[in-house]
Amino acid sequence: MVEQEYEAITALEKGNYENCIFRNCDFSNADFRDFNFIECEFYECDLTSAQITRTGFKEVYFKDCKLQGLQFCYASDFLFQIRFDACNLKMSSFYQMNLRKYHFLNCDLREVDFVEADLTAANFEKCDLKDAIFEFTNLTEADLSTSKNIRLDPEKNTIKGARFQLTSLPGLLSKYQINVTV
Repeated sequence: MVEQEYEAITALEKGNYENCIFRNCDFSNADFRDFNFIECEFYECDLTSAQITRTGFKEVYFKDCKLQGLQFCYASDFLFQIRFDACNLKMSSFYQMNLRKYHFLNCDLREVDFVEADLTAANFEKCDLKDAIFEFTNLTEADLSTSKNIRLDPEKNTIKGARFQLTSLPGLLSKYQINVTV
């Protein structure tokens, strides 16, 4: 197990990384297949389009990171636990993932795929959800009350007990092609 701090690097040897801190690293297009990150922290790193098939993310924290186009749905689901704070996750995929009680804080979630994901009691705090895809998604008791650009079909998603702000109403009713003034 590697336990150390990495700064401004562009590559890692395949392996298990435990209790590591990564700062200002450019891992865009990196191949992290079969890597394991355990209790690691990433600050201001770029992982755009990284290959993360079978990658283990166990208690991993991302702060101010660029994670565009990542297919989290192909990562290892064994003990999968990630926290995102002020991250750009544009065009990433969480297809069919169990994200119960996940917290997305101040994240760019534009065009993110949440199809068939379980987001029960998830918290989307101050997130941009423009063109995010929610279809057959479980949003039971999810909190989207401080997020913007929400558009989803209440008939194709489970939203019982979910919290939205009044300004989200047009995005919830858009399929009916009615005009709502808030």
